[in-house]
Amino acid sequence: MSDAAVKPQAKSQARPAVASRSRRRVLAGATAAGAAALVSPYANVYAQTPRKVSVTLAWLVNGSNFWPVIGRERGFFKSRGFDVEVSRGFGSGAATQSVANGKFDFGFVFTPGIVTNAARGLITQAVATVGYDVLMGLAVPENSPIRRAADLDGRTVGTVLTSAESPFFNAWLNRLKVDGSKITRQNLDSQLIERALINKQVDAVTCVGTSSLPVFQSLGFDTRFFSWAADGLDFYSGQVITRPDTIEKDAGFVQAVVDAMIESLVFTLRNPEESIDIITRVQPEIAAVKGGRENFALSQQLTQSTNIADEAIRNGIGWADMKKLQTMADLTLKFAVPDGKPFSAEQICTNRFVGKVRLSNADWDGVRKYTAGVRKLLTS
Repeated sequence: MSDAAVKPQAKSQARPAVASRSRRRVLAGATAAGAAALVSPYANVYAQTPRKVSVTLAWLVNGSNFWPVIGRERGFFKSRGFDVEVSRGFGSGAATQSVANGKFDFGFVFTPGIVTNAARGLITQAVATVGYDVLMGLAVPENSPIRRAADLDGRTVGTVLTSAESPFFNAWLNRLKVDGSKITRQNLDSQLIERALINKQVDAVTCVGTSSLPVFQSLGFDTRFFSWAADGLDFYSGQVITRPDTIEKDAGFVQAVVDAMIESLVFTLRNPEESIDIITRVQPEIAAVKGGRENFALSQQLTQSTNIADEAIRNGIGWADMKKLQTMADLTLKFAVPDGKPFSAEQICTNRFVGKVRLSNADWDGVRKYTAGVRKLLTS
């Protein structure tokens, strides 16, 4: 599939009635490859006066979340009439709240932040799913005597309270029948969590693998990672979210933004090294630090490995399995927010705006090749 497959098509010059019938025939007969070329009919509606769009990330720009910036630099938002601003975040929970409260139009956050806020009555809706394993877990030094969850008895565990995984630490302990009351919790700043483990201020840290493991690697600090998904806490990774009222009031706007988001992601999946070249030109400080580019690439590889899932391969980039999401909702209410308000998968996610873009087998093989070496970091 060429890059043109996810770019807007030129406007038809036919009379409106003919164009309408033609478009219906295209939509009815599109193949999987042809469907990838279709974009929102509203794609250029804002072109004369660019519409400002604000997007928050969950953290600082890194290899797990930088593709909206690539879309901005490559003109994927501009071609749809958008002037997009991408801002850093301070944890998925906080970023989700910022979108729900109207500070940002869209967010790219981790699913645990979405579901925990929903359980507390703060509903946002995911309009595209990007990654199918959030890689929540516990990191310990490679030479640590902690070999299983039970070994945390009497130890100190650092966590960032606003991070996606933090509310699910108790859920992990519960599933493994470990008494969490015997573990000391220490709240850490998001920018200091890795240093706290390296400097032996804590015995272990909860973290999202795509964010913390590359930092440890870049600092030459060997770790072991306990993946919570391996013990049944299986959550999706990043999702693009907005407010339900935004969808209700202006679905065409949402569709066009999602199209730009998907095109941005696809570019990074197909062109991982070129994407890093672009981001290091935009933010030269990434490559200025020792091991910065390698750290960034490792985070991207970890993240791209989570995109290789049946949902995206069979149904298109961005598609979510509602049954799986309902399980995530139920786990949240059972373990993370037991006094929370029940909610359904349909309240927090929709596939309405995704499913048009599918990678070829060759594309997926390229992603597999690029990410082949990272799985070893996810074993304890």
